[in-house]
Amino acid sequence: QLQLVESGGGSVQPGGSLRLSCVASGFILDYYAIAWFRQAPGKEREGISAIATMGTPTYGDSVKGRFTISRDNAKNTVYLEMHSLKPEDTAVYYCAAEWNQAPRVGLDRANYDYWGQGTQVTVSS
Repeated sequence: QLQLVESGGGSVQPGGSLRLSCVASGFILDYYAIAWFRQAPGKEREGISAIATMGTPTYGDSVKGRFTISRDNAKNTVYLEMHSLKPEDTAVYYCAAEWNQAPRVGLDRANYDYWGQGTQVTVSS
């Protein structure tokens, strides 16, 4: 059974950092593009970063320069390093997988077939 499990969320002050992890089980991560989405209360789910199978990253404008996505296929894990966090980064963060070996992938949530349960990130003073 294909499963994605996010971890690493929590509460942090503005300007702080967190590292989220997305661990995949039941499938081989090598053949899947992985993306991170987030959803704040009352807002649409927003795609913020994705990583292709060969490691090329994509970032949304709201996180570019602050967040870094990476993958460790040997550990079946994708990471999201988040720095210079702002209150507007507060949301539930989800990872998602798409069977896709293209050299670069996008942030259209309709393309992602498998989703984790999410991890809460709260940025507040």
